[in-house]
Amino acid sequence: MAAFAALGRKFRRFADQESLQPDLGRGLRASVAYTAPLLLAAAGWLPIEVTFVALAAQNIAMVDVRGDYRLRLGLLLAMTAVFVGAAALGTVASGHLAAALAATALVALCGGLWRHLSSDYGMALAISSTLVFLIALASPRHTTVSDHALAALLGGLWGVLLQVAHWPFRPQHPLRRTVSDSWLAVADLFEALNPADTDVSSADRERRIHEGEATLRTTLDKAYATFATTRPGLLRQRLEAVNFAAARLATRVGSLHTALGPLLASPAFAPLVPALVPALTALTNTARTVALAVVSRQPAHLATADLRLRRLANLLRVLEARLTAQTDAAADGAQLVALLRLIREHLPAVHEALRATIDRAGERAAFSLELFDLHTLTLRPLASALHLTWRVDPALVRFTLRLGVLMLAGVAIFQTFALPHGYWLPFTFVVVLQPDYGSTRLRAGQRVLGTLGGSLVASALLWLELPFAALAAASAATLFAFGYFIKRNYAVAVFFITLFIVLLTETNGPVTLAFTVERLALTSAGGALALLAALFFWPVWERDRFPPLLATALRANRDYLGVLVARLAAGGPYDAAATLAKRHAESANSTVFSSLQRMSGDPKNQQLGLEQAATLANGNQRLTRAFNVIALHLTPGAPLAHPELIRFARLGASTFDALALAVERDDPLLPQLGELSAAFAQLRLPVPPPAGADPTARRDRWVFGQLGRAATELGAMLLATIETAPARPADLGATP
Repeated sequence: MAAFAALGRKFRRFADQESLQPDLGRGLRASVAYTAPLLLAAAGWLPIEVTFVALAAQNIAMVDVRGDYRLRLGLLLAMTAVFVGAAALGTVASGHLAAALAATALVALCGGLWRHLSSDYGMALAISSTLVFLIALASPRHTTVSDHALAALLGGLWGVLLQVAHWPFRPQHPLRRTVSDSWLAVADLFEALNPADTDVSSADRERRIHEGEATLRTTLDKAYATFATTRPGLLRQRLEAVNFAAARLATRVGSLHTALGPLLASPAFAPLVPALVPALTALTNTARTVALAVVSRQPAHLATADLRLRRLANLLRVLEARLTAQTDAAADGAQLVALLRLIREHLPAVHEALRATIDRAGERAAFSLELFDLHTLTLRPLASALHLTWRVDPALVRFTLRLGVLMLAGVAIFQTFALPHGYWLPFTFVVVLQPDYGSTRLRAGQRVLGTLGGSLVASALLWLELPFAALAAASAATLFAFGYFIKRNYAVAVFFITLFIVLLTETNGPVTLAFTVERLALTSAGGALALLAALFFWPVWERDRFPPLLATALRANRDYLGVLVARLAAGGPYDAAATLAKRHAESANSTVFSSLQRMSGDPKNQQLGLEQAATLANGNQRLTRAFNVIALHLTPGAPLAHPELIRFARLGASTFDALALAVERDDPLLPQLGELSAAFAQLRLPVPPPAGADPTARRDRWVFGQLGRAATELGAMLLATIETAPARPADLGATP
């Protein structure tokens, strides 16, 4: 009995663990989606082509769709429409070489469009819809369009039904929404605590803070009540940890606000108030990003949250250093530093708790690493996964053209020589070829190995005369294994899909050894040709192109700062030179983020340093925005020749140059960066003048405020570069 009890505990633990992953559900949905049409066809209750019903149902059922249920349903129905169109187009073009080539070009173009619209769902839709098209293209001429189109429609609707059927019974989405609401309430409180809007009276600010605290308490109480009524399990445990992390972070930041109260009224502390703004703004944006990642479970949102947490930690460390250096070890300053350290030390716990709730945390896809300021209305997980813009990545254009040429050649070969299963050749191109050479090489090897292993096992099955029931059960099992392993191990998934195709073919008639040899030969040829195409169109790794682009953006900000300081010191206007410097800085930042997005789609071995690069790029963009605010407050005829302004300009120019050199060399001089970091910690900017009607006083207030924020951003960029730089013997012992 004890052994059975231990086995039961292990099984429950395994079930809890698998419930957080999509693989088990995906495999079950794929197996059921395929088996039901097959059994109906065997019983004579499905008078249409079962292959298209099963393919459409299986591929719709395997989609791991996330987000609002209405948007999920809309996406699934749109994918069904694509399958219907692919089946109809392939049937119309079958038997006519010119029509087949024209239709193939259209399908390749549409595949590139699906990838452009969504990095999460586009690739799977492009591959599966192309398979439906190619099978329809190989169909006999007497087949009507309505036969295949209707079969694809019924299969797609059956797959949609399987997706929708479990939605009312899954407690996961309500729990995630509850945790997300807690993080949104935390973000609203952080926004109220931020002293960025100095025009708001102290009474209004305190009212907003009290309202935020009350809303947070109510939201957390609702969350605790929801968890109390939910069945215990690993999912609940992990989501509770994320919710608890929100409560702890809010408590620590609330204590920070309490300690800040007397300091904000102190004239001696006034120069440091602007330095607090970037950190509190980053706290707000990080909390909202965590809320978004909890609900959407998208790997891209998790990566963005990781980047924000990294940037927030650097901002807090810079703030600690400035407070330590400029409060002369006063008790209030030391308390503030201790609270900032507590907040920073809590960030890794937030990261780990959040990562544990994302079932696809290890996946990476091309996405924007630009950190925008978030608001509640931005939280649309599924809609945000759609890339609705006319601007297309040039790498995707090259990939689509390359794939289109290969598909046209493959279709021409199998149509000209009338190969019975010749569509495997162009389909192998579609599966193997990727936008980058590294992924193409990996896919080709995995597919050939998986096909070889599956073909050898399938050859053994040729000697067995299995009854239909055994064939159907074995087909369902292999398809379940394919759905389970497709995201875990592609080679294993290909092994099982090869077995599935042999078993599926045997249910329609006897299979010969030539069938296995034909599939293996066509797959090997397709993989080899895909590799040759990738070599012919050898990609330029974005990792090699990125450093000079980022260095250019850093130097553009250096020049922009120099122009602004010169105008401030001389009382000059916002003239053509300032406008040109602004345009150069913004254009360089835009180029950097386009490069970052392309780099995020490269293989993992080409993404080394991606997070640090994104941290520098976002800090540089924030500095451009701060300089834009200063530019708007240039006052002709009213010079601002303050010594600290000149010192900041020199220190900023040296920092931009050092960072640019570090990026270009990939071997920064740590002592120099450490000296600059220490200089920013000691930088004492003037006290911003109080608000008043005097335009010059308003100008000085805005300038010094933005310079305070810029000092924090520059310090964080220096710290990010120092922490990620490889230590050299000459640098050991150097401290920032």
